[in-house]
Amino acid sequence: MPLVRIAYRKGRQKDLGNKIAAIIYRSMVDTINVPEKDNFQLITEHDSHDLIYDPEYLGINRSEGIIFIQITLNEGRTIEMKKALYREVAELLNNNLGVRIEDVFISLVEVKKENWSFGNGIAQYAQQ
Repeated sequence: MPLVRIAYRKGRQKDLGNKIAAIIYRSMVDTINVPEKDNFQLITEHDSHDLIYDPEYLGINRSEGIIFIQITLNEGRTIEMKKALYREVAELLNNNLGVRIEDVFISLVEVKKENWSFGNGIAQYAQQ
């Protein structure tokens, strides 16, 4: 059910995207009850001029190492679950990949269950 988009600047280690994706997926399973095998992610690398952000918004000092993570998912998670997800992703990216926690930008987009089709032209979650 979640669709994850990961975007970061080109020129970083070759398999960085897959490592980030694995951390995000495991964090979603552990914190917001995403089912095993429910793993759909898009990874994009961008030239510096294609990533636009304020390096100091809300007093957070972001660097060129910023990683944008947008997760579209079914509505209904608690604020506590969302906070746990943000914290776990940032901490694991920092601990495992050396990403500064200031450079982990996460946005959740919540949708109703009927807004998904996983294939076969069927709204699988609307059938339930």
